[in-house]
Amino acid sequence: MTPSASPGLPITLSNPRAERIVKVRALAGNTVRRREGRFLVEGPQAVREAVRFRAPSVRDVYLTSDVAARHPEILAEAVTAGLRIHGCTPEVVTAMSGDAQGALAVATVAPSILGDSVREGARLVVILSNVRDPGNTGTIVRVADAVGADAVILAGECVDPYSPKVVRASTGSLFHVPIVTGVVLEDAMTRAREAGLGVFAASGSGVEDLFSLAEAVDAPLAGPIAWVFGNEAWGLSPDEIAFADRSVRLPILGRAESLNVASAASVALYFCAHAQQRISGNAE
Repeated sequence: MTPSASPGLPITLSNPRAERIVKVRALAGNTVRRREGRFLVEGPQAVREAVRFRAPSVRDVYLTSDVAARHPEILAEAVTAGLRIHGCTPEVVTAMSGDAQGALAVATVAPSILGDSVREGARLVVILSNVRDPGNTGTIVRVADAVGADAVILAGECVDPYSPKVVRASTGSLFHVPIVTGVVLEDAMTRAREAGLGVFAASGSGVEDLFSLAEAVDAPLAGPIAWVFGNEAWGLSPDEIAFADRSVRLPILGRAESLNVASAASVALYFCAHAQQRISGNAE
């Protein structure tokens, strides 16, 4: 008798060396991922968010018996969306990814268009320039989602946002916020300005400090803002900073030399979100 992953979900994949399994595992590599235009979604939370918010881009869902029982919403929503669902043995899922925790999906990379993602009416946009660490990038996407940002733009030579480490670090937020890739930093800043956002460059040598802006009478942090954050090692160049409307430093009150880019982005974005929420509440 064929074992069942859960009621209505028979196990259809039990050979870890099957060709399908090998092809899915290969998507962890940059070359294959870019050639195929597909990427891995690992773990129950990320798979649930992909199915719930980006179902049209999900090609296949792979679940073990245990995960299907513990997370019935994944199976139910995948069925409702008409997705291809595969019941798998734990060995099969592990062969596809050591980080899947019993749940994996393969999704298609969504096309990203700068003009469609950064429009008039946007209140908060994140622009990353040459940010290459996947953990930092995924964390910033997660924070951008948490503060209700309108888009995250990856300019220059940023890490691939669909690499497994970025997708895992975003914990599903990758499917909530529009992600734009492959753009020139100056183009992203220009587009943000055209959409009515002030362009703020985060820099350790910034002319203004975040605390002073937060206390300013004209409440500059409450307006529409596109925050620009630079590479982990060298930040933004002088020319890039000069292209922005304002350069802002985060005050260092202790002995730390600096904050990493994910920490700096978290602080700056939450300061803006608080200011915007406060102004919005007063307006109501």
